[in-house]
Amino acid sequence: MSVTLELPDLPPPFTTLAAPHRHSTVIEGSEFLAFAERADSVPEALAQLAALRARYPDATHHCWAYQIGPLYRFSDDGEPGGTAGAPILRAIGGQGIDHAMVVVIRYYGGTKLGTGGLVRAYGGAAAECLRTAPRVLVRGRVTLRVGVGFGHLSALYHLLGSVDAVRGEEEFTAAGVLLPVALYPEDAPAFAQALTDATSGGATVEVVEDGVER
Repeated sequence: MSVTLELPDLPPPFTTLAAPHRHSTVIEGSEFLAFAERADSVPEALAQLAALRARYPDATHHCWAYQIGPLYRFSDDGEPGGTAGAPILRAIGGQGIDHAMVVVIRYYGGTKLGTGGLVRAYGGAAAECLRTAPRVLVRGRVTLRVGVGFGHLSALYHLLGSVDAVRGEEEFTAAGVLLPVALYPEDAPAFAQALTDATSGGATVEVVEDGVER
């Protein structure tokens, strides 16, 4: 029995931060603390900023930028226009990172850096923080809702062990088990066919949604 799946269009893959990261540097007596973290929404990015403001309330400036797909925003937080937020945003793009919030905190050391110096300081601190941060490639997955009878559970679990699958919560029914399974799109058709073959056509497989691996 041949199985055909109509797979949805998934968002393109992107590279983001695998974990929060920090970098610090001192330039002409001013200390620059750069913080980078994954952010999948604007509220999440702004919450990270608020947490850093609360953690470093005595800092001279809290400059920042985020890039979340097509959404972006930046702030110079009192520094001369274009000398802090925009260089941070360019650093995010230059490092090939998406879904990220970067905050660069400055403690003024008494020596003015000038506009060019500020651009280099903020952009450089952000770029080095991102360059040394752990990264992860995020790829879209398609979610299948599979159903098998109790007699075919072992076949289902065996097949799940052979692919990179994210399992949802099992739902037990009188006939068997329903289970959402998130797979990479290139694996979904072969998995559905193998499950159908292993159960002699007794399994049900339907595409229910698409998503992004977290």
